Amino acid sequence: MTDHPRKVTRALLSVSDKSGLIEFARALSAHGVDLVSTGGTAKAIAAAGLKVSDVSDLTGFPEMMDGRVKTLHPKVHGGLLAIRDNAEHKKAMADHGIVQIDLLVVNLYPFEETVAKNASWEDCIENIDIGGPAMIRAASKNHDDVTVVVEPSDYQSVLDELATNKGATTQTLRRRLAAKAYARTAAYDAAISNWFAEQLKLEAPDFRAVGGKLVEALRYGENPHQTAAFYRTPELRPGVASARQVQGKQLSYNNINDTDAAYEAIAEFDPKRTAACVIVKHANPCGVAEGGNLVEAYRKALACDSTSAFGGIVALNRTLDAETAKVITEIFTEVIVAPDATDDAIAIVAAKKNLRLLLAGSLPDPRAAGFTAKTVAGGLLVQSRDNAVVDDMTLKVVTKRQPTEAELRDLKFAFRVAKHIKSNTIVYAKDLATVGVGAGQMSRIDSARIAARKAQDAATEMKLAEPMTKGSVVASDAFFPFADGLLVAIEAGATAVIQPGGSVRDDEVIKAADDAGIAMVFTGVRHFKH
Repeated sequence: MTDHPRKVTRALLSVSDKSGLIEFARALSAHGVDLVSTGGTAKAIAAAGLKVSDVSDLTGFPEMMDGRVKTLHPKVHGGLLAIRDNAEHKKAMADHGIVQIDLLVVNLYPFEETVAKNASWEDCIENIDIGGPAMIRAASKNHDDVTVVVEPSDYQSVLDELATNKGATTQTLRRRLAAKAYARTAAYDAAISNWFAEQLKLEAPDFRAVGGKLVEALRYGENPHQTAAFYRTPELRPGVASARQVQGKQLSYNNINDTDAAYEAIAEFDPKRTAACVIVKHANPCGVAEGGNLVEAYRKALACDSTSAFGGIVALNRTLDAETAKVITEIFTEVIVAPDATDDAIAIVAAKKNLRLLLAGSLPDPRAAGFTAKTVAGGLLVQSRDNAVVDDMTLKVVTKRQPTEAELRDLKFAFRVAKHIKSNTIVYAKDLATVGVGAGQMSRIDSARIAARKAQDAATEMKLAEPMTKGSVVASDAFFPFADGLLVAIEAGATAVIQPGGSVRDDEVIKAADDAGIAMVFTGVRHFKH
């Protein structure tokens, strides 16, 4: 037998997640493994009729300080860390009555779950595991001799090896489990440190760690030659990471990225106030609209750019109903994401076997705090989430003409959408629907031109006499550095504009608006998105 097998004679089990515990303990016992355990885990094993020793019998010390101290003892850590083939280690074990521990089974106090319940500071602190991570790290370091398990999903792998190798595990399995164990304690500590930073309102802690649990390995990344995987972080923000996939093939890297962009954008629209639809292509909304119902909102959004919408992501802010499902499935769509769906709607979508349907349960709060992270070469860029909402902004009319009530309504709509489009951003809107979108250009004037051109293309397709930018409003995610971009929008037919303001040439831009007789509103808030 090869691969450095190590016989498992004694196992220490201490788990908060007891799923599969009894079956695993029973199978270990059948292999002749002595069971040692702690607290509630020991009681559960004993209640199942299995022989188990309490860790206090091993250490000679009782649990103390409300269970805070029970495994932090040389007879535990010596049993985990002793190198079996080291004569000096063997002598130390014999001199001090330390017995070897060959298998450690630990899953940590449920800190992340406790935080998710909005528990008190005291409860969160008490759910920070100390002995667990210490034992996991010790066993992982000594993986040449010790097997460490941190998740019930790995119980069967251990049992399979014990059955195959006459009660032993291989070095290959021990190394794989050790790597996983270190990653688990790293993610655990990341959750704790980020919680502390949030509670103490530390905007730039000296160290920042980000950790997550694997959701699934993906077929590839942005391109087929790139590998990729999807991880769930402790942040419980409704969206693609928490959604239930009702049907459809596996989500790709790009599907996940685009669906996240779509669902964050749709969250700007309160479902109690209006029905809304966002259609996303390559992480940019290509059509957004409000309507009296979801069907109306979808049709208005689609009309903005039906070409780009082909193969796109559709996000809805209300429960997907049968009528809306039927209309959406008339063209090729990659993903539909909504808070929920009716049974009839689910049945209609099921006819398109490759169409993914995700139900997120609720919408994320666009005002919620939190942080986003992006890797750069040798570093990590971290910033607070852009949780500025146009409804909370103080709008300042800077032109001679005031916007009409209808224009102001559309201006707020357009700025709400511009927040979720890659910079430089120009959005034309009319009757609570986008009618032209320019995204991600190197100059703002190019975005204005592209958005106007898309509106012309849409008008041609729908056989309209003129583009819907005539009589529209326009939003810019950042200030106009020159009047040229505004002049393009005016030429396209915009009658009002909303922008942050703050350019050294604001006076020039305001004068151009006044000369054209249009209204201009400053928000004082920029929405760059890179």
